[in-house]
Order: sequence, then structure tokens, then C-alpha cells
Amino acid sequence: MAARGAVEASEYEALEAAARSAAKIIGAQAPRFAGLPDNRLDSVALLDVIKAIEAVLDELRPALVYTHHGGDLNVDHRVACEAVVTACRPLPDASVRAIYAFETLSSTEWGVRSAHAAFRPNHFVAVAEHLPTKLKALGAYETELRPWPHARSLKAVEALAQLRGASVGCAAAEAFEVLRELR
Repeated sequence: MAARGAVEASEYEALEAAARSAAKIIGAQAPRFAGLPDNRLDSVALLDVIKAIEAVLDELRPALVYTHHGGDLNVDHRVACEAVVTACRPLPDASVRAIYAFETLSSTEWGVRSAHAAFRPNHFVAVAEHLPTKLKALGAYETELRPWPHARSLKAVEALAQLRGASVGCAAAEAFEVLRELR
């Protein structure tokens, strides 16, 4: 496999293996990979990213879609969010009824702070019983994790879940920003 963008083929293979392992740990379907460049989505025509997402939407017809927060520091996260919102246009025959943006430690909180770019969670899901499994799944991404006190450490992920939980009166929660929701 040839290198894609700034990441070598072996690094892609490791990230894809980590994603497959994490999905297995949480009991999710195997992930799909579009072959887009890592950390270089801004070098790809936005329409190409949108079309890759639309192909999966057409096949799966999901009601709920999760995406990265659009104000993240990571350029791939920003492009992904824009492409997802575009691909999930609220057309009459669209299956998508809601789009939720999630936060990513060491990206969302490091992004440029402005009125439109700040992560403002307004939807919370209690996750205390699932937190050990989430941490185990994140452990599959050994090359992406850092030691505490880095924001991308397992301890920081657990602390954020506890903080988000405490802000809504439970032991641990995931926080989301509702980008669109039709009830």
C-alpha cells in the first residue's frame, strides 16, 4: 500500500487495526475506511469527502449521525464536520434526523476560541457503566495516547467523563453539541 499524505502505509495499517480492535471491544460493526489522507483532508476537494460520506449514508440510512466538532484544532476534524453536515442535508427523503458533534481531547479544547467555534454541549448521555469499556477501546490506539497529564491520556478521558457527568448530576457522561435535530 502506498503512503497517503504525510502518514506512511504502516502507520495507516496500524490505525486501521486499532479502529477494528476498538470496534470489536465495544461491539460495533467493523469500521469503513475511505482511503482519505490522514491530517491532510484540507488537501482533498470537499466534494470528494462529502461523496464518500454520502455513499455510506445511502447504504446505511442512519437516523443519527455523530461527527467531530467543527471548531477543533485538527484540520481533519473541521473538514469532516463540514462534510458530514453537508452530506446530511435535510432533504425530504433523508434518513438523518439528528447530527451530534462530539469533543475530542487535545483537539476541541485546543481549537481557536470564538463565539462560533467554542464547543457548547447541550446534550448529555450518562455513560458510567460503559466507561471501563470505552477506556479499554481507546487503549487500542496505543500510538495516539499520551501519558498523564497530557489531554490525550486515558486518565484525562476519564476525568472529562466525570466532569461532564458532574455538570448534569451523574457519575460520568458524554457531552455533545446538537447540530441539528428533528423530533
